[in-house]
Amino acid sequence: MNQLLNQDLQQMDALLQEIKDYSILFLSSIDTLPVKSATASFESFELPQKGFGGMQTMHQFRKRYEEHLAGNSGPRNWGFVTGGATIPAIAGDWLTSVFDMNASDRDTLPFKIETETIAMLRQLFGLPDAFSGAFVTGATMANFSGLAIARQWIGQRLGVDVAQEGMAALSKVRIVSCTPHSSTVKSMAMLGFGRNALVKLPTLPDREAIDIDSLTEYLKASNGEQVIIVASAGTVNTVDFDDLQAIAQLKEEYGFWLHVDAAFGAFAACVPTYRELLKGWESADSITIDAHKWLNVPYDAAMIFTRHQHLQLETFKNAGAAYLGDPEKDYKYSNYIPENSRRLRALPAWFTLVAYGAEGYEAIVNNNIDLARQLGLLISRNNSFQLLAPVRLCVVCFTLNVPDEEKQLAVDAFIQVVNDEGKVMLTPTVYKGIPAIRAAFVNWRTTAEDLTIAWEDMRQQAAALTVA
Repeated sequence: MNQLLNQDLQQMDALLQEIKDYSILFLSSIDTLPVKSATASFESFELPQKGFGGMQTMHQFRKRYEEHLAGNSGPRNWGFVTGGATIPAIAGDWLTSVFDMNASDRDTLPFKIETETIAMLRQLFGLPDAFSGAFVTGATMANFSGLAIARQWIGQRLGVDVAQEGMAALSKVRIVSCTPHSSTVKSMAMLGFGRNALVKLPTLPDREAIDIDSLTEYLKASNGEQVIIVASAGTVNTVDFDDLQAIAQLKEEYGFWLHVDAAFGAFAACVPTYRELLKGWESADSITIDAHKWLNVPYDAAMIFTRHQHLQLETFKNAGAAYLGDPEKDYKYSNYIPENSRRLRALPAWFTLVAYGAEGYEAIVNNNIDLARQLGLLISRNNSFQLLAPVRLCVVCFTLNVPDEEKQLAVDAFIQVVNDEGKVMLTPTVYKGIPAIRAAFVNWRTTAEDLTIAWEDMRQQAAALTVA
C-alpha cells in the first residue's frame, strides 16, 4: 500500500475528528458568515507529484479556501428555494459517504432504506400507495423522469415503443403548461420533444395559475393531439397552485398525461390549513417533489413518484447488461430512473424524517410561511417597496417603488448591494413583465431574529435607492 494511504488508514480517527471539529465550528458560526459567496480569485493549484496526506490536505484546504466560505445553507439565504440541512440529515449524509453503498439492488440494506423512506414520504404527503417512488438528483431529473415516462405512455397509445424506436417514431406531441419551471423546458430539450413543443396557456387574472377555461378550450380543439399537461403546485415567484382538482376532472374526459411539478409546494400537504391546495394531485400520473428544498436535506436529492411503474421500467431499464441481471426479474432502482450509479440519497431523508416526524415538518413549514407573511406585511407598509403578489406560502415577490423606466436598474442595484452586504441573499425575477425581487423561506433555521436583521438592511438599502 502507498505510504500516505497507509498513514491515513492508521490515523483515520484523528483525521475524522479534525473534520468533525471543523464541521461543528462552521455550523456554529454559519449565522455570522456572509450569505452569498463573494467573487474570489486564486492562483493556480498544480496536482502534487507526491500527495500531502489527509491531515495536511485539510490544512491546505483551510489555508486556501476558508476565508471565502459563505453561509449559503444558513437562515438568511432567501435567494433560492434552498433548505439548509438539518443536523440529523447531515449525519445521514456523512454515513452515506462512510458506507459508500450502491443504492440499487433489491434485498440489500440501501434498497430497504430507500423503500422505507419513500413509504414515509408518501405518508407525509398523503399520497396513495398506488404511487411508486425513487430518489433522483434533483427536481430537474425528477421532471425529466416524469416527462420521459409520459413519452413512453404516448408511444404506447400510438402503438410505438419510444424507448426502442426513438422520438422519430412519435407523431407531434404538445406539452401544455401555464407557468412551468425552467427545468421542465430544459427536460423537453433533453428528451427530444424540443422547447417549441411547449404551449403556454393564459393565467387567471393577477395569478400564475392556469385559466381552466382556456385549458378546456385548448383540449376541445386538440383533435386527438397527444398532450402532456404539466401542472404547477407551487410556482417559483409566488407559490401559486394550478387548480389540480379541475385539471384531474378534465383528465378523466380527455385522457392526457398529468405531471405535477410540486418541487416544494408538496410540503403544503404537511399543514392541514394548506392541504386543500393539493386536492386532485392524487390523480396525477407523475409527481416531482424536491428534498433539498423544504425537506432540508443536503444537495442533491429529489423524488419522482408515478403510477406507471411498468412504463418507468420500459423507459429506464438497462437492457443487455448481463452483469446487472434481468431487469424484468431482478428489481433494481437503477432500472427505474436515469442514473445507474446511485449513492444512498435516501439516508439523509430517513434520518430527518425519523428525527422530526410529521409534526416537525408541519412546524418548519408553518414557521417559514409565518415569516414570509411578516416580510410581506413589512414590504406593503414601506414606501420604498411594492408588493407584487399576495404572499400565498413561503415566497415574497416584490419590487422597488420607482418609476417604471428606472425599475430594472434600481432592482439590479438593490440586489447587488444587499447581497454584497452579506446579511441576506435575494435574487432577481420578472413578474408580469415587471423587474422584481424574490425572497424564499424554506430553511429550518430561519427565525424572527433573522427577519429583523434582513429587513433592517433591506429597508436601509431601498431607502437610499428610492430617495427622490
